[in-house]
Amino acid sequence: MVKDLAKYAKEKGVKYFMISYTDLFGGQRAKLVPAQAINDMAVDGAGFAGFATWLDLTAAHPDMMAVPDASSVIQLPWKPEVAWLASNCVMEGKPVDQAPRNVLRKLVDEAAKEGLRVKTGVEPEFFLLNPEGTAVSDAYDNAVKPCYDQQAVMRRYDVIAEVCDYMLELGWEAYQNDHEDAIGQFEMNWKYDDALQTADKHSFFKFMMRSVAEKHGLRATFMPKPFKGLTGSGCHAHISVWDLDGKKNAFSDDSKELGLSDRGRNFLGGIMKHASALAAITNPTVNSYKRINAPRTISGATWAPNTVTWTGNNRTHMVRVPGPGRFELRLPDGAANPYLMQAVIIAAGLDGIRSKADPGKRYDIDMYTQGHTVTGAPKLPLNLLDALRDYDSDTTLKAMMGLEFSAAYLKLKHQEWNDYTAHFTQWERDNTLDI
Repeated sequence: MVKDLAKYAKEKGVKYFMISYTDLFGGQRAKLVPAQAINDMAVDGAGFAGFATWLDLTAAHPDMMAVPDASSVIQLPWKPEVAWLASNCVMEGKPVDQAPRNVLRKLVDEAAKEGLRVKTGVEPEFFLLNPEGTAVSDAYDNAVKPCYDQQAVMRRYDVIAEVCDYMLELGWEAYQNDHEDAIGQFEMNWKYDDALQTADKHSFFKFMMRSVAEKHGLRATFMPKPFKGLTGSGCHAHISVWDLDGKKNAFSDDSKELGLSDRGRNFLGGIMKHASALAAITNPTVNSYKRINAPRTISGATWAPNTVTWTGNNRTHMVRVPGPGRFELRLPDGAANPYLMQAVIIAAGLDGIRSKADPGKRYDIDMYTQGHTVTGAPKLPLNLLDALRDYDSDTTLKAMMGLEFSAAYLKLKHQEWNDYTAHFTQWERDNTLDI
C-alpha cells in the first residue's frame, strides 16, 4: 500500500498526479499537480471551488479541499508519467457530507459496525461511437442479434484489448470482454473487490475507457439509452457480504433456499423494500427511464427490469441469485455514480438486515412474456421525477445515505428535471403544431 506519494513518484517516474473527485452527478473533476508539490497536497489537499461543480455549494463557500487517498493511486498505463488519485472532499477541516466518496466511506463504516464487509463487482456496458456521438463507430456492426458477435468484437480489438491489457497490468484480474446486445455496445469485466475499491476502479475505468477510445478516434459513452430501439447500457452489480477479515461469506448457507443465508435474504429484502427509491440513485438521469421502461428492442429483449421482483438464475428480473452467497442487482445503468451506487446498495441492505426485511415471493417466470401475471409487485418509477419523489418519501433510506447528501442530491436533481421539462423538443412540434 502506497503511503509516501513523493517516493512513489520517484520510483515510478511519475511527473504529475491527477487529484480527482466525483461530484453528485458523476462528473469527474481533477487538478493536475506536479510530483514536486505532492507532499503538501497529500496533507492539505488540492483546492477547488465546489460551486463550480455539481455540488450544492455557493460561490461564497470556502475552498473545498480534495485530500488524496494514497492507497487509491493508479499510474496511467497509457501515459505512465501521470498517476491518478481518488480523493476525499474536506471543507475547513471537516468532511463534506454530500461528496459521494464520503457518503460511501460512511456506509462502509456502518457495515463494519455490524461485523460486515461488503464486496461488489460491476458490469459496465458502453457504446463505442463516432466522435460526434451520432452513430455507432462500426458501420458493419448491424446484426439484429449482435450479442457476442465475434467479428464485431474483433473489429474493435485494438480498443478493447488495450484497455483489458491495462486492467491486467494494474492487477484487477480482468477475465472477459464481449460485444453486448446492441450494435456498437460492449462490456468488460474484472474481479470483485471491497465496495470502496470497486467504486474507485469503476470511476477510473470510465476515465480510462473514454481516454483510450479518444486515442483511437472514437467516443465511448455510458449513456443508459443512446439509441431508440437498441438495448440500453446497464451496470449490473454483483453483491456479497463477508465477515470483517474477508474469509467467511456471510451470505452463504447451503442449507437455505438458493444458498442464501438469513442475513443475505434480509439484505436482499432491504433492496426490494427500497427499490423504487433506490432507482433515483442507480438510474440518475432523465434518459435512464428510457432503458428500464423501454418497449421490446430490435434484438427481442431490453435486458432491463421494470418491476420489483427477484428470482434464481433468470435475467428477466430486477434481482437474480445466480449462485450461493451472492446476488445480482440488474437495476443500475451506465450513468450511475460509481460511489453513490455502492453506497445506496449498502444503505438499503443494512436497513434490510436491521429490520429483518423479507424479500417477498420469488418468481421464476419469464418477466418479459409473463410479467403481466404478477400481481402486487411494485412497478419501478416511470421517470426521474417519480424516482426522486420515491426517494424523498423514503425517510429511512434518506437518513442512511445522510440527510445533507439527500437534501443536496434532491435539490440539484429537481433542478435538472425542471430544466428538462422546460426544454422544447421536435416531438412537441411534430405532434402539436397542427392541433
